[in-house]
Amino acid sequence: MGGLLQTSMVPRSHALLLPIYFVVCLGCYGLLMVGVGLMQFPTCPQEAVLLQQDIIEAKKYLKPRGVDVGFD
Repeated sequence: MGGLLQTSMVPRSHALLLPIYFVVCLGCYGLLMVGVGLMQFPTCPQEAVLLQQDIIEAKKYLKPRGVDVGFD
């Protein structure tokens, strides 16, 4: 009587690749979820304006202290 692996429908050469297939499928699922999340990400124009104001304020604070703040 054969063991469980011998009676399996999956050939042994394919069974050794199953963990790799699993990791690839998991990675594809993760990328899909990130893509869906980015497509559904809400735009916040008010927050964008506040962020730009914070950046301007930080540049004004750092420039006199000798920190290179990049392009103006």
